[in-house]
Amino acid sequence: MGKISQFVRSHLRLITVFLFLSFLAITAYSQGYRGSSYGRYIIPQHAPPKTELVVARWRFGTNGWFGHRGWSHNYPESDQNLNEFIHRTTGINVDVMSYQIVDLASDEIFEYPFAYVSEPGEMELTLQEVRNLHEYVARGGFILMDDFDGPAQIGNMKNHVRRAFSDRNFIALDTSHPLFKVHFNLEDLNGMAPYVPGGDISYHGILNNEGNVGIAAGFNNDLANFWEWYYQGWMPLKPSTDAFRLGVNAVVYSMTH
Repeated sequence: MGKISQFVRSHLRLITVFLFLSFLAITAYSQGYRGSSYGRYIIPQHAPPKTELVVARWRFGTNGWFGHRGWSHNYPESDQNLNEFIHRTTGINVDVMSYQIVDLASDEIFEYPFAYVSEPGEMELTLQEVRNLHEYVARGGFILMDDFDGPAQIGNMKNHVRRAFSDRNFIALDTSHPLFKVHFNLEDLNGMAPYVPGGDISYHGILNNEGNVGIAAGFNNDLANFWEWYYQGWMPLKPSTDAFRLGVNAVVYSMTH
């Protein structure tokens, strides 16, 4: 019995040490990135190759609804898989690794004409970020907002975007809009709806000064889930294909309008 008790105590000590080290690791990870006002987890930066297209994934001020890391959801696998699909289906010079994390508050955003925004429902933009958002669209940049659902999230996103565009409103974007036909002809957005949170999928747009879409926000959709998880066999073929096609359309639209 003494040997058994000693064995149990020894293993309990090992388990306690393991749990303590795990706690330290999680704490260090959660407190790692302290840039601007973000207070975020460590997300490794990436140096993309010099290709015609480099997709900017924006890092922006957040209210903490998703732990201040909604901007990084599905990164980087979704970015890589989308780029691979773009490469295979268009003539655009892009590499699987052609993506970059870019802070919305920095002037660096103006070097990337196409931007992807994850979880805009978590937005809490600084004044500089609001200014840059307005200027980015004014210069002809295109933003695809993705992965938000529910009235609180769409309300919060629209409130922050309207701070940059007080002179205009969101418009409804349906499948008759050139955005959904510019490269692939998408006839139904709601084929993806059963596989993402929320109800019917709808797209909401902000137009730039030339009347072209500068922001396309997909409510109740999560394109990045399809982009990442399809390659892991977790998503059906048809809605995943539509998600990739919509991403390609957004890129091609941004480069032609």
